[in-house]
Amino acid sequence: MKKRIFTSAEFYVGLVLLFLCFMIQAKSGQFFTGNNAVDLLRAFSVPAMFCIGEMFVIITGGVDVSFPAIASMSMFIVCSRMEQVTDNPLLFFAAAMLIGLVVGLVNGYIIARFRFPALIVTLGTSSICFGIMQGVFKSREYPLCAPLYELGQMKLFSVTNPVSGLTSDMPVGIILTILLIFVGWFILNRTMLGRGIYAIGGDEKAAQRAGFQVFKTIVFIYAFSGCMAGLIGVLRSTMLLAVHPNNLEGLELTVIAACVLGGVRMEGGKGTIWGALLGMALLTVMDNSLILLDISTTWQKVFTGAVIIIGTAVSALQMKRNSRKLTVQVSDVEGGKQ
Repeated sequence: MKKRIFTSAEFYVGLVLLFLCFMIQAKSGQFFTGNNAVDLLRAFSVPAMFCIGEMFVIITGGVDVSFPAIASMSMFIVCSRMEQVTDNPLLFFAAAMLIGLVVGLVNGYIIARFRFPALIVTLGTSSICFGIMQGVFKSREYPLCAPLYELGQMKLFSVTNPVSGLTSDMPVGIILTILLIFVGWFILNRTMLGRGIYAIGGDEKAAQRAGFQVFKTIVFIYAFSGCMAGLIGVLRSTMLLAVHPNNLEGLELTVIAACVLGGVRMEGGKGTIWGALLGMALLTVMDNSLILLDISTTWQKVFTGAVIIIGTAVSALQMKRNSRKLTVQVSDVEGGKQ
């Protein structure tokens, strides 16, 4: 058990995260302040929720790059069209989740039924969603409707930095982040569906023989990712107090990098909620540190790209090493029989 902890990706990411936090504090003196902690949690909450849906997909051996487009389209359609229909904010979230669910089901059905590459399908879906949003609905920056604006104004608490005088508010949306993290953990670790997700990523044919519903499981995870994207899109608008159609564009690389950094294997079959969240926490702290240390945020993109390449390479090397060990074990067994 101890050996597994000290060799896990989560352990090393956690160490790097702690080291980075103390290093930034030593340099700036502002990291371990209440308002900076609130700002970090605000910046972490939305990408962290995306991480949950994305890691479900990656564990099965797929990849979804359409969730920012689904979130943006759902957010814009709901926020710009539903104010004339209802003033109940819950219905705004429900409508966005329904839009995301439909798009996710389309993704999942095409990938599971026709065995098309997930990257190509979701890339196409992403382009279609942005095209519909811009071409059909004429997307633009849009004032947030009154029901959602009032929700966005609600806060759990506020923290003021005594040195700088800056005040940061903790949004009520953080409760939803905690709830979705728990739901994701429960599905992966306490249900047969979670076992099926890991089994499909490890060996799809073996999972099929073991009785797991491969087709239904794949459709579910893309539908789940799409549904969550719709929900998160509206939540994001309440945190910004405005509708920004392109605000989430490009976030897919950061989310995938966070998952890989946290030990979610791109080839599938391995990964944990906590690993993905630690990876996202590290990227969030890095982004925050660049601001505190007055370094251009463009360097974060360099780091994100490097993480994806290095993480994928490490996963590939681990698979080769495991394959060699399995070959040696089989050879030893066969030699013993002879």
